[in-house]
Amino acid sequence: MITLVTFAPSFGQPAASPFCVKAIWLLNMSGQPWQREDIADPRSVPRQKLPALRAGDDIIPDSDNIRHYLEQQGADFDRGLSELDKATSRAFIRMAEEHMYFHVVLDRWGDDSVWPTIRDTYFGMIPRLLRGIVTRKLRKTCLDGMHAQGLGRLSPQERLARIEPDLQAITTRLWHGRFLFGDQPTAADASVAAMLANMIATPGQTLLKTRISEDAVLRHYVERSSDAMGKPSNAASAKLCA
Repeated sequence: MITLVTFAPSFGQPAASPFCVKAIWLLNMSGQPWQREDIADPRSVPRQKLPALRAGDDIIPDSDNIRHYLEQQGADFDRGLSELDKATSRAFIRMAEEHMYFHVVLDRWGDDSVWPTIRDTYFGMIPRLLRGIVTRKLRKTCLDGMHAQGLGRLSPQERLARIEPDLQAITTRLWHGRFLFGDQPTAADASVAAMLANMIATPGQTLLKTRISEDAVLRHYVERSSDAMGKPSNAASAKLCA
């Protein structure tokens, strides 16, 4: 059976990282029986990042590569989509993973009121006396990277204005159905809804969390997505019970 190596559940989400949530949802939709292995330190896996999928002797890092592997095994996450819709889906995935994600990072690592909870949740395995010393350097490295990327130079109000067109684009797509491309979830939902879910789950009360939590369209979309993709498909459940 394939094994997803992932961060443990946190803040009401099945994993601390939206990319791990995405991988969990893709696995559930794939029909493959699978199991999870929670670890806190990803340095033992390729690229030293999670999620990673263990399939036999192979370890497949990165949620995009996991999607590709599952598709090679027969999964069709974009069943019924036109070529135009598939192109739009790719753009939504990149919007979520290459822009929206960094807003999650800054809400969690950059907000002084949120950071202590993040530190003690993400790095609870480090003895308390050492935790502050170790994580202070990690946080500085992360925020230096966000400053270089650009979003770290913006105020929370400016960041909210920057992400607003993304949120409006998601809302516009949802005019067409329960999910981004109709009444069944696709690969785009596994990325976009996982990102929104992590924004809502961030501890404290950041501007971004409030914006999404108070938007009924986005909040209900996250709830539908979690209900639809948060459990194994019937095929996988049958295999697990066999």
